[in-house]
Amino acid sequence: MGPGPRHPESDGRGMSGSDDRKPLTKLAQAGRKTEWTGMPGQPGGIVSPPVWRASTILYDDVAHLRKAAGSSTHERLFYGRKGTPTAWSLADALTEMEPGAEGTMLFPSGVAAIACALMAVLRPGDRLLMVDSAYDPTRNFCEQMLRPYGVDTIYYDPTDVAALDTHLAAGPIRAIFLESPGSLTFEVQDIPAITAWARANEVVTLADNTWATPLYFPALSHGVDISILACTKYIVGHSDVMMGSTTATPEWFGKIRQTAYLFGQMTSPDDAWLASRGLRTLGVRLKQHQDSALAIAHWLQDQPDVARVLHPALPDCPGHALWQRDFSGSTGLFSFILKGGDEAARAALIDGLAHFGIGYSWGGFESLALPIDPARYRSATRWEAEGPAVRLHIGLEDTADLIADLDAGLARFRAVRDTA
Repeated sequence: MGPGPRHPESDGRGMSGSDDRKPLTKLAQAGRKTEWTGMPGQPGGIVSPPVWRASTILYDDVAHLRKAAGSSTHERLFYGRKGTPTAWSLADALTEMEPGAEGTMLFPSGVAAIACALMAVLRPGDRLLMVDSAYDPTRNFCEQMLRPYGVDTIYYDPTDVAALDTHLAAGPIRAIFLESPGSLTFEVQDIPAITAWARANEVVTLADNTWATPLYFPALSHGVDISILACTKYIVGHSDVMMGSTTATPEWFGKIRQTAYLFGQMTSPDDAWLASRGLRTLGVRLKQHQDSALAIAHWLQDQPDVARVLHPALPDCPGHALWQRDFSGSTGLFSFILKGGDEAARAALIDGLAHFGIGYSWGGFESLALPIDPARYRSATRWEAEGPAVRLHIGLEDTADLIADLDAGLARFRAVRDTA
């Protein structure tokens, strides 16, 4: 057998034997094992692992089949539902982005990843602390699946670490779920403090890390046990694939993997290949999302019809000090509060936008504007604002065009508001 293709990361480590590569280097190199990019007996190889499509895997003989069935099927051809090198490559790359991780499992959506992670941790009779600013489908899963299953979900204030002990006083807590910043109102949680509290009280920590990605916030390095991404957003980056992932510590990865296998959760190799392609450009895309979003957020702060801008990287935004301490960057998603007005005035702003689409999700190359009503999704806290709220995802368009579009939108908002 000839040598495989030469990759500088082929053993997953730097020249010193420890992985000292910088995050952008990992994005370019991770998940490209030689056995997935070369052919036995042939020197050289391709840059990226190809699309391996498979359902049935053929065995040489009965003994081979029996041996395969009796040993680990992780990252080994067994049956299509257990994956092929196309998915393993993406999972490996995501694992390398999280120092301290044992492995990553892929799912057909972010919600599927959240659901499987919670099911791997929780059992009937357990109590779950759920952040009150959580993504709405996460709340729906807690109420419509976990409660009938026998798990009691208690919502907590995302910014009040001291209050966690009051929930513990009412009985043991099995797990705590974090989302920082919250995907509508962008509260930043003190994750190191929460994970320290969790470890001291034997509470499992799960975090939805979709906004920052491991590039700007490696969650496991901050004490989280299980980090969850809606890869649909920034990992894929092109609004054409649904996918989720869970990356976990050695204690939890095996449990999540087994739960995923039992639920039959998997991703298609074509989708995994597209997500791998998106991952390679994550660094340059996030930088552009960050720079453009900050420029627009600062512009919005100066507009007389805007009451507040909710963006953790702005110095006057609550949670900014935590963001500055723990995160290495910000991304393209934030919200702003209008000064007065009603639903009709907000709709006038959004409906006439030329460069912003109206739709759910975010993380793609296109900008989006979405009316949001956070008060509908609160249990432990109360949401009050000076007027209606709008969430923006700033894509890769020219910032000047987006600002001009929003400026015209604010004029429409003002005209409807002031004549109501």
